[in-house]
Amino acid sequence: MSKYLSKLTSPLIAVILGLVVGAIIMLVSGYDPVAGYGSMVNGIIGDSYYVGESVRTIIPYILAGLAVAFAFRTGLFNIGVEGQLIVGWLAAVWVGIAFDLPRIIHLPFAILAGAAAGALWAFIPGYLKAKFRVHEVIVSIMLNYTALYVTNYLIRNVMTDKLDKTERIADTASLRSPFFESITDFSRMHWGIVVAIICVIIMWFLLERTKTGFELKAVGFNQHASEYAGMSVNKNIILSMVISGAFAGLAGAMEGLGTFGYAAVKGGFTGMGFDGIAVALLGANTAIGVVLAALLFGGLKAGALNMPLETGIPSEIVDIVIALIIFFVASSYFIRWIATRFKKGVK
Repeated sequence: MSKYLSKLTSPLIAVILGLVVGAIIMLVSGYDPVAGYGSMVNGIIGDSYYVGESVRTIIPYILAGLAVAFAFRTGLFNIGVEGQLIVGWLAAVWVGIAFDLPRIIHLPFAILAGAAAGALWAFIPGYLKAKFRVHEVIVSIMLNYTALYVTNYLIRNVMTDKLDKTERIADTASLRSPFFESITDFSRMHWGIVVAIICVIIMWFLLERTKTGFELKAVGFNQHASEYAGMSVNKNIILSMVISGAFAGLAGAMEGLGTFGYAAVKGGFTGMGFDGIAVALLGANTAIGVVLAALLFGGLKAGALNMPLETGIPSEIVDIVIALIIFFVASSYFIRWIATRFKKGVK
């Protein structure tokens, strides 16, 4: 129990410090931090609509965080989650538009298409890493831009006639939920939350309870020892990136099939894939940690939209708070050292 509590200490302190420094910045800028944070909390849980929108925002953060965390746990840095998310989004929407199938077939098909597209996009850096030892960070960064511009081209020239967004997906491929809408005052909360929870369980079970998960972690920890023990290093590197990419593709599918119902030309990155790195770091690369970190990040993002309306504080303040939290997480060694010295002083 104490081991788990010690793991929570650094992220918790990082969050508190981020909020405190954010409050100081508000004061220096002439804003009331109490009113600011109050309006943010109100924008998260102030009424049923805000709760629904907060949950809807959290869904892709969970999946993007799982994608990054899974790669981290297996010794890889998948910085290409953003690109995998974008191609997963488009693939899911394409299936949602192109096929006329019963809902029981169409919806799972569209979701799996998003996962498959993300997995395929992640296969490229995984294969190059395994076969030629090309660093996955370099390849996946470049593939982010490739994904952005290729999907924009396909939307404009293949899926539409020079338009900036596709048709809406068929109702049979939609994750929209009349039930969730009715209890959250017609927010965009959808069934993607169930998909996200299932993926959290899958990641935990795969890494902690299966032989495959043990091999993936072993290869990430020490490739030479794993090879000596008879494990296929190259196969496990590729498999790790493919699974990570599948989670990222699902994050995009949740946006395409649940929140928006279409794919649009993007002027830039969504940012969710990059935020997934912060979610994974704050969650200590564990399944439950990712959920808790996604709750925080998704809540901050959703609540930030209410700050300019109630207090006039720009929502960019929340981006600063998030950046500070990431900074303090990265400084976790120093935080642990301070905490240890404090405990010794108390004794």
